[in-house]
Amino acid sequence: MQNKLVSAAKWIAGFSGKKVLVVGDLMLDEFIWGKVSRISPEAPVPVVNVTGESYYPGGAANVARNIREFTAGAAVMGIAGTDPHGRRLVALLENAGIDISAVQQDPAFSTTVKTRIVARNQQVVRVDRERPGPLTAEQTERSMRLLDPAIAAVDAVIVADYGKGCLNQTLADYICRLAGERGKILTVDPHPHTSLAWTNATAIKPNRAETFLAAGLRPTDPIEPALRDEPLLAAGRELLRKWGTRSLLITLGEQGMALLEPGAPPYHTPTRAKEVFDVSGAGDTAIAVFTLGLAAGAPTAEAAELANCASGIVVGKLGTASVTAAELEAACARP
Repeated sequence: MQNKLVSAAKWIAGFSGKKVLVVGDLMLDEFIWGKVSRISPEAPVPVVNVTGESYYPGGAANVARNIREFTAGAAVMGIAGTDPHGRRLVALLENAGIDISAVQQDPAFSTTVKTRIVARNQQVVRVDRERPGPLTAEQTERSMRLLDPAIAAVDAVIVADYGKGCLNQTLADYICRLAGERGKILTVDPHPHTSLAWTNATAIKPNRAETFLAAGLRPTDPIEPALRDEPLLAAGRELLRKWGTRSLLITLGEQGMALLEPGAPPYHTPTRAKEVFDVSGAGDTAIAVFTLGLAAGAPTAEAAELANCASGIVVGKLGTASVTAAELEAACARP
């Protein structure tokens, strides 16, 4: 693994000059922090005394936030409501220095909010407020108009599909066509239940469960070592055939990541996580850093190593966290 990271500092230094557009479902992550000292007399549940609240961009907006840690060239496209949650989300993105010129603010749209109540560094419960639904013809047309200049201005495009209704096949086809015609890197974090086709993407990043589901195969328990996990490798090969992508990066949780490419032996990078406090947003960090690595010119195996290192850092933080260039460079330098 060390051999794959010898150029880490070089690639990370190259991140700062890149421009990346993130397209997908924008959400607001709300964290309510508190203390638990007793059980409720009304039901066998803890009583949380609130000590603070925090708000972060979530979903595709969190991918853009991760990009922004490495470069000023972070842009995001999606839809937010004009409700208080939507206004807060747009303000968070703008204050972070992320280009929001391609964000639609639609009064008919309900902003997705995920509220996590955390006590003693443990998540007690998560409350989701969402009304997912298909895009209207007007929203789709507006998105296509915004995509033209947005894709032209960047080096790479990331699609983060959370299945909340901000993407459809018309948009997927348009993104793939524009990225291909303009020679842009296109990476996709798919949602298996939307069943969208991403033709000729540079790379697609499902997790283990999504890999089996998308391949139409029965999921199995992980096998050690990962490169001998034949059911997983068979599912990956099926997705390479089905999706026609140049690279398939499968995130495997505590097993790290597996990289599959047509005509090449599979590559595995073991997890770099030392401690796991919160897995919120780890996939967002992975797709952000992997894409930045490709944009900086790193071979796919080295980009996967960078993404794996970044994910190992972010799961050691509480909340929807991100990773800095200094943190990533230090982690990559460790044996």
